[in-house]
Amino acid sequence: MWSRVFLGFDVYHLVFAFIIYSMLGWLVESIYMSFCNKKITNRGFGKGPFCPIYGFGAVIGYLILSPFKGNLVIVYFLGAFLATTFEYIVGRGMIRFLGELWWDYNEKPFNYRGIICLESTIAWGFYAVGIVAFLQGRVIDFIDTVNYAWGIRFIYAVMVVVVIDYAIQLMKVFNVDIKEQKEKLVDMYDSFRTRWF
Repeated sequence: MWSRVFLGFDVYHLVFAFIIYSMLGWLVESIYMSFCNKKITNRGFGKGPFCPIYGFGAVIGYLILSPFKGNLVIVYFLGAFLATTFEYIVGRGMIRFLGELWWDYNEKPFNYRGIICLESTIAWGFYAVGIVAFLQGRVIDFIDTVNYAWGIRFIYAVMVVVVIDYAIQLMKVFNVDIKEQKEKLVDMYDSFRTRWF
């Protein structure tokens, strides 16, 4: 599975890069919002340092934009357009399925329904250029320095932690009694252990 190639990259490198970009995106946005709010602000949905919108955006954006890396003007405008479109689709999906939006651009000039704004669109273009021209090569070089077996363990560990973190946060959003669900899981585990061991 890990060695399957997709658009010139194997799954291992794509997933590892997704994790790195998700963490970097969380870090950059949390620092920026902490500065704006004048207090420490966690910009992730979960408790951990992980924003998958940045991971998906960076990896998918790179795969789409890399054929244009010889022309950074095209990378800038296409990247700004694609990232703004992606942000809008994710925002509309959040409003529809979760009943809320986790960011608000209503106070920004040239915004559309608080979901997208000109300031972010301009920034997305610069991020696209940075990823295509500079960052992606260094991310891949870093991934290549990690022992492959340890890299796979790292990927699994991060994904398990993120899935648990996000499951807990989603249960809170949908008002699911976490204590009751924990008791059900313990009962299921005890039943499984009694039956099979």
